[in-house]
Amino acid sequence: MMLDLFFPNRCIHCSRIIEPDLLVCDLCFSQIHFTHNDYLGNNPVKEKCRLLFPVENTYALIQFEEEGLSRKIIHELKYRSREKTGKILAEWTIERLDFENTKPDLMVSVPLHPKKLRERGYNQLHLFTETLSEFYNIPFEHNLIKRNHYSKAQALKDKKHRLESVNTFSLTQPVTGKHILLIDDVFTTGNTVSSIAWEILKAGDNKVSVLVMAVDV
Repeated sequence: MMLDLFFPNRCIHCSRIIEPDLLVCDLCFSQIHFTHNDYLGNNPVKEKCRLLFPVENTYALIQFEEEGLSRKIIHELKYRSREKTGKILAEWTIERLDFENTKPDLMVSVPLHPKKLRERGYNQLHLFTETLSEFYNIPFEHNLIKRNHYSKAQALKDKKHRLESVNTFSLTQPVTGKHILLIDDVFTTGNTVSSIAWEILKAGDNKVSVLVMAVDV
């Protein structure tokens, strides 16, 4: 296409020209710090979650580093209108995540407030979740959880204010007897996933697992 000729896709880290469906070049890909988490075993996300709510299993794809490539990847997805980054992250996840015999019943992504959704134009988790759903044959529900209050983006807050932040969520419909995989982008304090997890757990005989794109350790 002419656009590809005059405006070629470039690596977000070093600006080398790359294939249209890629995010980084091969050299920069080697600089991404994948966690190699064991979904069924112990890992940093599970340790943090267990301090906040009863969790079944957890998985984080990459380590989030303030000055590293992982930050650029997440920011491309959330703040630079590159929604397709979610599909790329899902493909990387598929290459590394095996649910074995503990596949969840339902995938649920953390919602945006309607005002934030209008500002951004898309929820950065939807394409990621939908790609995983198709591959693993697990249904998804984007509207099970509602965010009740508009709040400043977590990435734009300092850590003190992240800890003080209390996001309020509610269920939009009854759900019982389900093992729900809660999906978010970056796990920092765990306040967001904890708030949603308790809404799910309070609703009935449910279980919660967590999958995040990145973990800030």
